[in-house]
Amino acid sequence: MPKPPAGRRGAAEPFWRTKTLDAMSPEEWESLCDGCGRCCLIKLEDEETGEVHHTDIGCTLLDGMGCRCRDYARRQTRVPDCVRLTPEAVRTIPWLPPTCAYRLLRDGEALYPWHPLVSGRASSVHEAGISVRGRLSGNEEEFLEEEYPDRIVDWPGLQPEDDD
Repeated sequence: MPKPPAGRRGAAEPFWRTKTLDAMSPEEWESLCDGCGRCCLIKLEDEETGEVHHTDIGCTLLDGMGCRCRDYARRQTRVPDCVRLTPEAVRTIPWLPPTCAYRLLRDGEALYPWHPLVSGRASSVHEAGISVRGRLSGNEEEFLEEEYPDRIVDWPGLQPEDDD
């Protein structure tokens, strides 16, 4: 007999509500990524204040339309400073977008209705205007490092209702 969809009376709670980040299987962990691409934007850190600024420039491997890594399996080999998200990293990284499921769950918050695990549709993150789709100026190889400060934007660090 099929199980009723999560959220209905008597239905089992979804894994992200019952498990800690550390207890999730690799498949569950990976499914938390909503595919927004915000974490794959080039970030600049102010050396004096430590403040992190997002740019509208994507990592060399970021597909601006699909908002996913073009070579996820080999990303850390191809981009040595690519940060691998782990439960420990999620506890310490200050620049995760406020919409990030890893950050939300770390902080005891619920996932947004547009998150693919909640909506059941991968496209919902794009339809909600959360992803980087249509917002990138290009990928990092298209810019000189001296141009990066001119590409600083606020939207990756904003809540959806504040997003422009």
